[in-house]
Amino acid sequence: MLIIAIGWGYVVLMMVLAEALGPGGSVLGALVTLLLYGVLPLTIVLYVGGTRKRARARRAAESGDVDPGRGGEAPGDAIAPVREEP
Repeated sequence: MLIIAIGWGYVVLMMVLAEALGPGGSVLGALVTLLLYGVLPLTIVLYVGGTRKRARARRAAESGDVDPGRGGEAPGDAIAPVREEP
C-alpha cells in the first residue's frame, strides 16, 4: 500500500511542477493541484488502508494481550533478573 502512495505522490509532484513552471501556469493552480490530486486522496487511501491494523491493535489492547506503549510486544519485564552467586 505504501509503494502505491509513494508512486502517486511522485506523479502529483510532477503535475504540480508542470502546472507551476509551464507557460500559462500559476502557483495557485499548482497548490490547488497538490491539495486536490495529492493530499486529499492520499489521506483517504492511507486512512482506509490502515483500518485493519487499527482494528487489530484495538482488539489486542482490549483483550490485554499487548501494552500499547511498547510497540506491539507482549507485556513483561524489560530487564532480566540477575542471578546471585552462591
